[in-house]
This record gives sequence, structure tokens and C-alpha cells, in this order.
Amino acid sequence: MGDKPIWEQIGSSFVQHYYQLFDADRTQLGAIYIDASCLTWEGQQFQGKAAIVEKLSSLPFQKIQHSITAQDHQPTPDSCILSMVVGQLKADDDQVLGFHQSFLLKSFQGAWVCTNEVFRLALHN
Repeated sequence: MGDKPIWEQIGSSFVQHYYQLFDADRTQLGAIYIDASCLTWEGQQFQGKAAIVEKLSSLPFQKIQHSITAQDHQPTPDSCILSMVVGQLKADDDQVLGFHQSFLLKSFQGAWVCTNEVFRLALHN
């Protein structure tokens, strides 16, 4: 991992941490957001840590498992990190679905937090 640029190391670590938390107990995701964070989930907008965690916690499934197919990370001119994830998820006994998710990460009070997030299932209808 030491040969990868620092933004790729941080982005990859964040993605791994995010999906581990999401799959185990998504109510614990509040630690990665700040009050100014924004989430767009399937076109619905949520702003603020509390609103985001409420949305993620209320999703209509009991268990979920994510499988990451690919992830890309870029540094931004203002010292943030843009991360894009492509993968598959399986919720409860539903069929496996593809998804795309993007994160904008910012260093805030000594930790990397998600300021912006966009999620879409890879459905073509």
C-alpha cells in the first residue's frame, strides 16, 4: 500500500471502513459525517449528520452485504478526496443488485469525514 499515492490509501481505507460499518450496523455511520454533510440517495436529498443517519438506518432491509468491484480516488484542488465505488449488494433475500456510490472526503478536526455522498442502484428502466 505504501507505493500508492496518499489519497488512494486514504480513499481505500475510508471505503473499506464505510462498508464494514454499513453491513454490520449502519446506525454507527454518524461518526463519518458532519452537520454540513449532504447525501443524495436514489435522487432524494438529505443534509446533516442526523438526517443522513436517519435515512440510512431506516432503509427497508434487515441485513445487507456489499461487494466492491472497483474503486477510484482523486485528490481535489482544495485538498479533499473524491472516491467513486462500483459494486454489488445483496439485501435480505433479494436478488443481487449493482450500485454506484461517490464520496467527497475532507480532513476535519484531525479525521477524514464524508461531506458529500451520492448513491444509485445500477438499474436501467
